[in-house]
Amino acid sequence: MLTDHLPRISLAHLPTPLEPLPRLSAALGGPQLWIKRDDQTGLATGGNKARKLEFLVAEALAQGATTLITAGAPQSNHARQTAAAAAKCGLRAVLVLGGGPPTQQRHGGNVLLDRLLGAELRWAEGRDRAEVMAEVAKEEQAAGRRPYIVPYGGSNPVGASGYVAALEELAAQLAERSLRMDHVIFATSSGGTQAGLCVAAKALHFAARIVGISVDKEAKALQATLAALARDTAAHLGLELHFAPDEFFVHDEYCGAGYGIVSKMERAAIRLLAETEGVLLDPVYTGRALAGLIDLIGQGAFDEEEMVCFWHTGGTPGLFAYGDALLE
Repeated sequence: MLTDHLPRISLAHLPTPLEPLPRLSAALGGPQLWIKRDDQTGLATGGNKARKLEFLVAEALAQGATTLITAGAPQSNHARQTAAAAAKCGLRAVLVLGGGPPTQQRHGGNVLLDRLLGAELRWAEGRDRAEVMAEVAKEEQAAGRRPYIVPYGGSNPVGASGYVAALEELAAQLAERSLRMDHVIFATSSGGTQAGLCVAAKALHFAARIVGISVDKEAKALQATLAALARDTAAHLGLELHFAPDEFFVHDEYCGAGYGIVSKMERAAIRLLAETEGVLLDPVYTGRALAGLIDLIGQGAFDEEEMVCFWHTGGTPGLFAYGDALLE
């Protein structure tokens, strides 16, 4: 295993299921669709950040940390899972969330769970969240505590290692069933998930194309971020691998009106998967990613005999903060 030598703690329910989507495949009339259920990782309703936090929190504990500090949008799945990891490990959590004082929306969804998990919430109110995190770290130190800053999205070489291990898990599941995958498709933003998958794919000679559907960033900028993060992740693992930006496949044509703005395409994708397979997506990440996949199928981007894995990265609590937007 590529990550066996790294410090790691158990936070996620692994391996997550790999399941066929026969009714969705039939409805779309395209390739054979499968789903990798990282919404089932546990840790306060699950999601992809649990895999990253297994490595990040292990590093924090090794450094003697007593407080986890991280940042995100008001409905951040990453912040919620960081708060859950802190609770599970007996650590304090401070979450720096974008925006101003709480509105009704910010009391629901992930924010409700953040509060139940015992996290302290700081609202950035227009300030740079990294700057606020640095201030929080100084406050924690002044109070005699040892802070550990978890990067945005958990996307540094330590966190991305979680998705190096994840691709090894998928490869093992495919081998057990004598299956192949031609494409692996998922939501991408801060880059840790895609960088980790691509490092493992290159190291393992995994043949499937790894494709990110950007939820907020232009492809060129994200590809540069991914190349740098993949290089650093490979070095962290002791692998001699090189990456160029054009090696990373990113679709940025589905960013819509911007991050967290729900449109007709997300609503349609979320409803279609729910009605055909009984699987729930979130409105910010996975709903947008499936909408992109549906559009690509409609364009004939895949052959009918191809196998496509949609990697569900979680985010279910976000549904409960976007009810009005989803039911328009």
